Amino acid sequence: MRWPGRLSPTARDSAIVGGNNLQEVLVAQQIISRIGVLSLAKMLAVLYAFLGLFLGGVLSLFSLMGAALGGASRDSGGVVAMLFGVGAVIILPIVYGCLGFIGGLIMAALYNLVAKVMGGLEIELS
Repeated sequence: MRWPGRLSPTARDSAIVGGNNLQEVLVAQQIISRIGVLSLAKMLAVLYAFLGLFLGGVLSLFSLMGAALGGASRDSGGVVAMLFGVGAVIILPIVYGCLGFIGGLIMAALYNLVAKVMGGLEIELS
């Protein structure tokens, strides 16, 4: 069997599994030499947007608790706290998503530069 690229399983890396089948599973190493810049940026934008949604929800809960506790007083602080909480659920995912996209662009570009010099990141596939 011919292994493309840098795939080179050894006897140490292979293992016998299965009951009566004696099916052989090979473990191979690959090197990530380049990352798609826009691909990583989009992935981090979505992940950070979900993080922003979660943090916005937590901030919204705390501001609603503050509005409920401040509701006994006669000032309008409770209304402002409720609006702040609702705004956090809308604004934070957008801001975090944009920051994740920009961070993904920068990190992928930096990785590609460093991978040219250092040779990339080794991963093990099975």
